[in-house]
Amino acid sequence: MTPAPGVRNRRKVERSALPLCLLVLGLLGPGAAQAQRRVTAPVDFAVGPAAFFFFGPVFADQPVHTGLKLNVEAVLDQDWLKKNQALIPRQYRAQALKSGEIRFAPAVAALIPDALIISPKYKNTGMYGATWKPLGFGLGLTPSPVRLSLDAGLLLTYVYLYSDTLPTTHFLRPGAQLALDLEFQLAKSFLLSVGWASALYVPQRLGPGGLLEVGKLPDSVFHVGQAYLLFHFRVPVTTRI
Repeated sequence: MTPAPGVRNRRKVERSALPLCLLVLGLLGPGAAQAQRRVTAPVDFAVGPAAFFFFGPVFADQPVHTGLKLNVEAVLDQDWLKKNQALIPRQYRAQALKSGEIRFAPAVAALIPDALIISPKYKNTGMYGATWKPLGFGLGLTPSPVRLSLDAGLLLTYVYLYSDTLPTTHFLRPGAQLALDLEFQLAKSFLLSVGWASALYVPQRLGPGGLLEVGKLPDSVFHVGQAYLLFHFRVPVTTRI
């Protein structure tokens, strides 16, 4: 099914894709647009420290690099769905109300980096860069207040690497990521989560010539691990649809 406008670039669905698609259609469809309703929904802004592990020559030289992980998404819980039943197509309303928590990020959120790599040289190697996740899917395995979730997505990463022992490198590669996240809801508007993400990339050999070729694994960056701690702040946001 073709995704609705505004969510096709990046989306996360809890338990079932159907309720989210139907809800988005209800929010963004022609009938809703003509009605010009004002809708308030909680938006989860998350930021926290991250440790990056560039396996291969970089890991052998300096195992850990630092940065930040970021995330922005709307959170539609059972309370929100019950209060906004009119936005859900009538024939699917009962099914949506029985579904689990729905989370999604609008298209504009794809412009926000998923992670920032900010790692000044403290031994031999430093690096700066960012990762974007234009498309992601999530599955909640357990409900809140202690929520375990699995997330997968497509990535685009750029990193500038400078070093006393490794060749200067502009790493630019697409990739795919799988992550496991454990979230603790400490209050209605404040949560903590810890997680691990593994990203696999088209291998790139270190050095200026590696950008345009597929490198051999022992000499390349092809796997980046990420351990992170996120602080979540949920803020009600009102928009007109």
